[in-house]
Amino acid sequence: MTNTQDRTDAAIGDQTEATIETGTEDLLGRRVGHVAILSFNRPERRNALSSGVYVGFENALPAIAEDPDIRVLMVTGTGGAFSAGGDVKAMNERNQAGGQGGEARTPASTEAKVADLRSRQRLVSLGLRLLPQPVVAALPGAAAGAGLSIALAADLRIAAERAVLVTAFSGVGGSGDFGGSWFLTHLVGSAKAKELYFMSPKLSAAEAADLGLVNQVLPDEGFDAAALEYCRRLAERPPIALRYMKENINRAQGVGLAEALDAEAPAMVRTMSSADHREAAAAFVEKREAIFRGV
Repeated sequence: MTNTQDRTDAAIGDQTEATIETGTEDLLGRRVGHVAILSFNRPERRNALSSGVYVGFENALPAIAEDPDIRVLMVTGTGGAFSAGGDVKAMNERNQAGGQGGEARTPASTEAKVADLRSRQRLVSLGLRLLPQPVVAALPGAAAGAGLSIALAADLRIAAERAVLVTAFSGVGGSGDFGGSWFLTHLVGSAKAKELYFMSPKLSAAEAADLGLVNQVLPDEGFDAAALEYCRRLAERPPIALRYMKENINRAQGVGLAEALDAEAPAMVRTMSSADHREAAAAFVEKREAIFRGV
């Protein structure tokens, strides 16, 4: 097959659509071309988290990680919000029923709750962090509490102009979960992270972009299509290189320079030995766009 035919087939393949099975209606999954999309789907609760959402991530993330046709994951929400985080209405209902604020807790029940939360946090926030493919959080509206923490677990964030970002935990008397304190500290420094947690200001998309929490702000009108196009463009980049870049940058936050250099070397040799590198070099000489195949 000629290079021209290869490029034509790649362009055609980029239009394919398929369902990604999540096992729940609370988290919808689909694939458009090389972009996987997971959408929080509890619009009546502003996409608050639920046991179904966790089941969805548990089912979908391993399948996405192993699918060579998926080059980017976009996480978003239906109904105009990203995610309100914890379901405060459900919390209040449990409290009124005597489940969480009125009863004395036994050590066993506390330990079980801690173990359960640790498991859910690793499943979602750590799962997104360690996913081989780049993850983009697309915020059509509010991202609050654990919803914001999950957005911060993504590699990149894009937001509609109307989006609002808020830590929200101090407003419900909680200390925070799903890694928000870790992600914020690395993004904005400890003093600003403490301010955002202690005072819980509601940040506009523009304010969040100024702080470096959002990579790009897009118009409200047509946001869903524009967010998908943003991810599609990212998926056109060399997927093998992107995976190693993500590994390198994630690693850099916890190791010294010598270890980072030692890890960069084999990744660079691997990527520069790929067919994608040869395609990029040829495209540069031929003054055309490269078509990357992930090999």
